[in-house]
Order: sequence, then structure tokens, then C-alpha cells
Amino acid sequence: MDLFTKLKLKIDQYPIDIWEKDVTVLRNGYLKIPGSKDTNVYFIEEGSLRIILERESEEITFRFAYTGNFISALDSYITEAPSDFGIKAIKKSKVRVIKKSNFVRFLESDPTHFKLWQDLMNGVIIDQGERELDLLTSSPKERYLRVLKRNPRLFQIVPGKYIASYLRMTPETFTRVKKS
Repeated sequence: MDLFTKLKLKIDQYPIDIWEKDVTVLRNGYLKIPGSKDTNVYFIEEGSLRIILERESEEITFRFAYTGNFISALDSYITEAPSDFGIKAIKKSKVRVIKKSNFVRFLESDPTHFKLWQDLMNGVIIDQGERELDLLTSSPKERYLRVLKRNPRLFQIVPGKYIASYLRMTPETFTRVKKS
């Protein structure tokens, strides 16, 4: 059982219902608008989303999440300040919402809850470090192959243009690398 599933199970077993509400985000709709403050934690019941950074006429994909994953604008969650990042639906998505205060209460109620969250965050940090290393030191083909090896499921769920953005290459380069 993966960490996302374990955390979701612990939340569902918690004696207090901490889910704030359920939200449906339409394809290309925002769960979190860039420039806004959002300290919520979200669980994706169905669908797929991406964390984006909008720069001029470009959307840079920073991270992906899909059915069975948690997602949050972590910088805003931690600092409780507005974040340049947005969370946008790749396809229609059903999401459950937990307010930060309820989530913190849940985490503090049992050391195993906190440990699960810490393990998830450690995974995010490691993934982000690997991505940065890839972007700084690897060719487009090497980046493509490393992400494919780390997360083959991504290539089955997410359209190539978003993976190309994540890999910091054009869709044309992505297609060429994929074919080679």
C-alpha cells in the first residue's frame, strides 16, 4: 500500500470527519488560482491536476497529481501567504478538501499520522531534487528517460504537452525524443 493510500485510510478512520467539502474542477479549471493564498490539502478522488507557474504566455508544469494522490500549494500551506503557483485540472476532477487547521489537528493527534505526512513530504523533496538535477544536467532525451523510469504511469495518464512542459521542452521536441 502506497503512502497516499495509507494517509487517506488514516484520515477516513479518524473519529472526527475532517473533510471540509467535495469540489469538482472542470478540465482546464483552477482548483487554486495563481497569486492566491490557499492552505488547504486536497485528495483527488478522480481525475488529474497539475501545479503550474504562469509566465508571460507560458504555463510551466511544476508537478502532477492524479486519482489517489494528495495535492497542495505547499509554499502557501507552509507560509500562509499567496503563492505564484496555481493548481489546474488536466481533466474533470473530483477533489476532497481539508482545511489546514483540521489537517494539523489530525497530524498532531497521533505520531503515525505525522510520520506518514513527513514521509510523503520527504518523497516530494526527493522528487523535486531529482527534477532539478535533470533540468540542470541532462539532455532532453535523458530527462525523458529518467521521468519515464521513475513514473511510467504518468505517460499513460497525462497528455504529452504537459509532460513536455514539466520536462522544459517544446511539444515538438518531446514528440521527437519519444519517437527516438
